[in-house]
Amino acid sequence: MAMFNPPHPGRSIKDACIDALGLSITDAAAHLGVARHTLSRVLNGRSGISPDMAIRLEKSGWSNADHWLRLQASYDLAQARKHEDEIHVERFEMA
Repeated sequence: MAMFNPPHPGRSIKDACIDALGLSITDAAAHLGVARHTLSRVLNGRSGISPDMAIRLEKSGWSNADHWLRLQASYDLAQARKHEDEIHVERFEMA
């Protein structure tokens, strides 16, 4: 069952990976091979986890890419559902 309001997956990266290892954001970004501001945007929920970032997380030993992309998709869908009443589409009827 999907969560109604799941946290942004960046929080999981920060809590379970970076903070758990006592890393700074700068050190984690360098380890992942991304700019500090790129990682910071993900951790603070201003950017999503891209497939490229998911692979970087996987290669670092932090779960697998599929896991990170599923978390991101669940988060994105929950955000979209918050305004689904504004999406007006009629169901197709087959003849």
